[in-house]
Amino acid sequence: MGVFFIDTQNGRVATQTQLIEAGVADETGRPPPPWHPVNGPGDASTMWYVVMRKQTRGIFIGQLCIRHTGRQASLEEQGWSEVPIAEIGVAEA
Repeated sequence: MGVFFIDTQNGRVATQTQLIEAGVADETGRPPPPWHPVNGPGDASTMWYVVMRKQTRGIFIGQLCIRHTGRQASLEEQGWSEVPIAEIGVAEA
């Protein structure tokens, strides 16, 4: 999968590849605000990692963690929620 980004305004999550294919990211692969990199490894796969998001102070933040671990449970207890794989992508206009 690769690098994930989160739209800090609405919580939408997409991969760098999806953002490039949609014309959102430029040739460097960096999308403009409100897209922000999700904290985690740059070569993550949703097979092993879960994308988590949380709204705090009026914006959404994101984080990756290994699936089905104590860390995931701890984040959920702190108000983080899992982003379903089917929802990862650029919204249709």
